[in-house]
Amino acid sequence: MEKGKVSNSKTKTSYFTSESFKFLRDLKKNNNREWFTKNKGRYEKHLIEPSVRFIKNAAPKLHAISPYIVADPKPFGGSLFRIYRDIRFSKDKSPYKTNVAMQFWHKKGGKNAHAAGLYLHLSPGQSFGGAGIWHPDTATLNRVRKMIVERPALWRRVRETGLEIEGDSLKRVPVGFDSAHEFVKDLMLKSFTAGLSFKDSQVTSPKFLDVFVAAAKSLNPLNQFLSEALGLPW
Repeated sequence: MEKGKVSNSKTKTSYFTSESFKFLRDLKKNNNREWFTKNKGRYEKHLIEPSVRFIKNAAPKLHAISPYIVADPKPFGGSLFRIYRDIRFSKDKSPYKTNVAMQFWHKKGGKNAHAAGLYLHLSPGQSFGGAGIWHPDTATLNRVRKMIVERPALWRRVRETGLEIEGDSLKRVPVGFDSAHEFVKDLMLKSFTAGLSFKDSQVTSPKFLDVFVAAAKSLNPLNQFLSEALGLPW
């Protein structure tokens, strides 16, 4: 240590770096097993290891938002998605995903899209955090729609947060719902999700965990509403 320099063991370090994004860009150009095998060490160092550390450190912070959010730091079978694509029924036979993804699911809802939760997607120029439910079954959708109809003031508060609620939409109003309802466009949604984008510089910053947690708090009103609609604690 240089003379006059004071060591600070509490200095934050970045989870993800420019090397993390460089690997993903290189993988996009070389999406084949031979290249991946040769570069697997890079993948483990710059993506697997920081992702596991990120998930582990995110757990108590997300738990403070809701004790029902699960952040499982296992490198396989936990919150971190596998990089291997399921190509059995796809025309695109590229074997690897060119992004990193993490899922923080509802403890009582399980690892499925039918309960509110959080999602983190990392990709060069396209990183974002998401919340909500994605393409649930009709019964689940109708429970959310019924909640919007019965508790419009509560849904209005979610809308007034400024979150952009996204999802594929039906061409017609679902059977049993009023086409003149003030939230008729929301009643036609097939998913209820919202997301917040992150710049690459934010992802590679030592403060990224705090940035993600702040995003999770901003997205929380949607998850609270959906959980109540589905009879789940939040």
